Amino acid sequence: MDPLKVALLGCGSVGTQVARLLSTHAEELAQRVGAPLELTGIAVRTLEADRGPDIDPSLLTTDAPELVKRADLVIELIGGIEPARTLILQALAGGASVVTGNKALLAEHGPQLYEAAERGGVELYYEAAVAGAIPLLRPIRESLAGDRVRRVLGIVNGTTNYVLDKMDTAGLDFSAAVAQAQSLGYAEADPTADVEGYDAAAKAAILASLAFHTRVHAADVHREGITQVSAGDVASAKQIGAVVKLLAICERTVAADGAEGVSVRVHPAMIPASHPLASVRGAFNAVFVEAEAAGELMFYGQGAGGLPTASAVLGDLVSAARNRVGGSRGPGESTYAQLPLRPMGEVITRYHISLDVADRPGVLASVAKVIAEHGVSIETVRQQQIESEVGEGRASLVVVTHAATEAALEATVSALAGLEIVTAVVGVMRVEGED
Repeated sequence: MDPLKVALLGCGSVGTQVARLLSTHAEELAQRVGAPLELTGIAVRTLEADRGPDIDPSLLTTDAPELVKRADLVIELIGGIEPARTLILQALAGGASVVTGNKALLAEHGPQLYEAAERGGVELYYEAAVAGAIPLLRPIRESLAGDRVRRVLGIVNGTTNYVLDKMDTAGLDFSAAVAQAQSLGYAEADPTADVEGYDAAAKAAILASLAFHTRVHAADVHREGITQVSAGDVASAKQIGAVVKLLAICERTVAADGAEGVSVRVHPAMIPASHPLASVRGAFNAVFVEAEAAGELMFYGQGAGGLPTASAVLGDLVSAARNRVGGSRGPGESTYAQLPLRPMGEVITRYHISLDVADRPGVLASVAKVIAEHGVSIETVRQQQIESEVGEGRASLVVVTHAATEAALEATVSALAGLEIVTAVVGVMRVEGED
């Protein structure tokens, strides 16, 4: 067959590896597809940058729209919203299937892109958008399409996992751990998107959309980053046999009236050291999927990096190219469920609450009374005296609650903070996972 023309948009670390693999593995890829894949050009912002020996300078162009116009298959690795969205829409309208790793764009404008692909009779693939090289989206999108996914729980941002891991295993404070991640290339010079949870929230929106056949946008995700996680939080987790991780949690919920819904959240949480996610170290990613028939599935591997992510991109490219050669199409968007999104206040979770209290009789009873008044029960409690040179003795009181709604737990903490015997609410963190 005639070669399929491939346009590559973006030539960063992932784009460079994609271009190299398209060249070095050209013969094998042609055999797998049934037709040669011809890289016809690479769209870049500037032609002057040194891109190393793997990139043929003659392929570079700053005219991305013209490159897209001539393509059968388009790989978008620019990132961000624009011009990526406009270029992808142009490609889909022009009859080219698109492979992208753009999580931010999919989380914001996924439905628009799916509809454009449907109108154009072409395909939109995006395995590289979540968890790098880990085959995750395709199993959820296709292998579990006949099952009912109940929960997706995972570590989907390598930068934050590296930072929290070093705070736990090396005793680094937050700033030092971030600096080390930056020196190793795991974190950007401006790490805001990672440490504030924006990256993980975009990925959670994509995962929830696929798992529950419901459109979820990044703005629908409750998001908290790790900038407020302290060395004290990490030490407190160790004392109860847990570790702190930034988790993406997507759940199918059932209200009191039996109505189903979806909750999606990203926040730091303590998980038992015995939980498989607790042993995920460094910049690796891991995701648990719990389904009604399939049970528990775990996906683990490198969640970022030029070469691992390029592997996911090429996997999608081969699928799109095969379908084009065979005159078929892969699965599109599934939106039949459209489950309502539940507010964070309705989420069921547990709290780890650290209090600085007066060390005198009746304190524990007063604290327990307030907790009970808010419909929350105590799972464990630990009290330790704090040495003080002057004045009334102080104590550290740590309470881990049983599961309750987020709203009830928040109200409990607020009430505790107002007690005369409580000097300070030192720390509050959710507890997830089962021992």
